[in-house]
Amino acid sequence: MLRPAQTALSGAGSQAGRACPVSGMDRHGMDRRGCGADNVPHHGPAPNPASAQHRSDMMADDADPIFDTPEGLARLLAVMARLRDPDGGCPWDLEQDFASIAPYTIEEAYEVADAIARGDRTDLKGELGDLLLQVVYHAQMAQEEGSFDFDAVARGVTDKMISRHPHVFGGEGRDKSAAQQVADWETAKAAERASRAETGALDGVALGLPALMRAVKLQKRAARAGFDWEDVDGVIGKVAEEAEELARARDGVSPREIAEEMGDMLFTMVNLSRHLGVDPEAALRDANAKFTRRFSHIETALEARGMTVASQDITALDDLWREAKRREKK
Repeated sequence: MLRPAQTALSGAGSQAGRACPVSGMDRHGMDRRGCGADNVPHHGPAPNPASAQHRSDMMADDADPIFDTPEGLARLLAVMARLRDPDGGCPWDLEQDFASIAPYTIEEAYEVADAIARGDRTDLKGELGDLLLQVVYHAQMAQEEGSFDFDAVARGVTDKMISRHPHVFGGEGRDKSAAQQVADWETAKAAERASRAETGALDGVALGLPALMRAVKLQKRAARAGFDWEDVDGVIGKVAEEAEELARARDGVSPREIAEEMGDMLFTMVNLSRHLGVDPEAALRDANAKFTRRFSHIETALEARGMTVASQDITALDDLWREAKRREKK
């Protein structure tokens, strides 16, 4: 299932919402059980890739050169080339394009972050593999149209890392502070943007970023250009001003105008977070987790009494909420 942040992309390609019809999966992972199309017959149930017999059958198929390819990245690249081969490839994979695959790329990045947040290294290994598959997928499609290939992607990011770390790979001294290294990094990125004719301070901030993340990047770019509040008090005053405007807007204005005022309020709150040194995405994620814990406490407490949330008035629910807060502080 696509996450809310991907909604704008989910309709970009005609096949974006279709799963591989044999595996039944709604996202493109390496653990798919097979490939095919609705009009392609398959004899019997799809094999279980975890079964010893299935693995043995696969390895015994000496006629398939894929098993002669060295394991690791080389085999992954070969697998993707086969999946996209018009002569014998997977019909689902062949139908995809950059736009239809983009939502899966975003989803896999979120799942990497989720595995990290949970501290699950086994899941992280798998999710990183799924994310790598996305890079390989895009590179394969680009190679097919003659734009670039996977090696060009790897060379590009390697050259970028070398050029942005002259204190490691060049002749600059290594006694710079972390703050100076960040400043040098930003200078290097600015030079790269200039080489792409991105002359505006806000040019190059990706439109597809989650809104909170893009707001932070826009504000940081503007601040480096000299457009910023002098201190946090000014931002707090702006928050109060936007809150008043939102309160006034709810009476007698259109839903569009209310949404605009809400957007201004959220943007200003992001600015406040930045000035306080708080990552707004992380702060909201923690708040979501806290709300989930406390609401679950309410549900559990009521279930033990044979009751439901819907059967209680707001006073009773607030008492349980306060009880959940007290338990967390112990």
